[in-house]
Amino acid sequence: MQSWMIYGANGYTGQLVAREAARQGLRPVLGGRRRAAVEALASELGLDYRIFDLRDADAARQGVRGISVVAHCAGPFSATSKPMLDACLAEHAHYVDITGEIDVFTAAHERHAEAVAAGIVVCPGVGFDVIPTDCVAATLKSELPDADRLALGFDSRSGLSPGTAKTSVEGLREGGKVRIDGEIRQVPLAYQSRHIDFGNGTKSAATIPWGDVATAWFSTGIENIEVFVPMAPSAAVRLRRLGWVQPVLALGPVQALLKRYVGKRIVGPDAAQRESACTYVWGEAQNPSGRKVTARIRTANGYDVTVNGVLMAVQHLLNAEAPRPGYFTPSRLLGSRCVEQLPGSGSIVIS
Repeated sequence: MQSWMIYGANGYTGQLVAREAARQGLRPVLGGRRRAAVEALASELGLDYRIFDLRDADAARQGVRGISVVAHCAGPFSATSKPMLDACLAEHAHYVDITGEIDVFTAAHERHAEAVAAGIVVCPGVGFDVIPTDCVAATLKSELPDADRLALGFDSRSGLSPGTAKTSVEGLREGGKVRIDGEIRQVPLAYQSRHIDFGNGTKSAATIPWGDVATAWFSTGIENIEVFVPMAPSAAVRLRRLGWVQPVLALGPVQALLKRYVGKRIVGPDAAQRESACTYVWGEAQNPSGRKVTARIRTANGYDVTVNGVLMAVQHLLNAEAPRPGYFTPSRLLGSRCVEQLPGSGSIVIS
């Protein structure tokens, strides 16, 4: 029987994945670097566990040895993705994670040849970042094959986990990002604004540096990509003004202070909050002649999408007789409509 691991099982999202896996009768190995927390969860759920720190390359290799699939849930992935991927490549373990970080996606994509040589699948972003938007992007590409512009977006009130909040702090030092003529460009935060009906009424929206700036290009080849979320015009103005202090926000001590602050103040939404917070996802493709196609889908809250997306990806890899190795986006690995299979999701509607 093939074994698989949830690394970062003691974190907010990792715990959700572990508990749902156990509820479904699955038997993941729980992994992490904090023995007391991981051991307590493993004891509660009746699961095996392994303790290792990704900063120790030898320990990381030993930690994933004999594991078929690693579901990496320990962020910030800017620090943890590479060492975990190194270990998975060395030990021939498939790698999936829940990142939404553009640089992590591009770094993983650059290791496609290594993944092929190792015979493993590398598929970051098998959670809310970026399954729903990636599926919308791939569906729009099939509807409008000559599209050269893609706008994606979502309206979610799922709340923030401590890990997501810390990743957002890191994003402040990077500014905004969009894809222009095939290249990822750094731009001011809230670089573009427009009015969008995400599926629940028209709202003011502005661009954010979301993972699809990388992944949607890998999935579709569309060379101009922006991602939007609802944002009041006054909030967009304040974000643009952060550019004036961006060098300060990039300083190590400032980053550390902000991360400590959000780590103490943010605990993540509880079950009732998640249950009441659905998400609306939208996309629009345009071709050179100006023809536009729009797609929308309603999903569960972002954390439930992530939990079920991880389990979908893991079971796909465990059940596949011989998955084709290499780097994949979720829509390429699981199918362009895989989001419709997740609990709480509707169907992608084209207009």
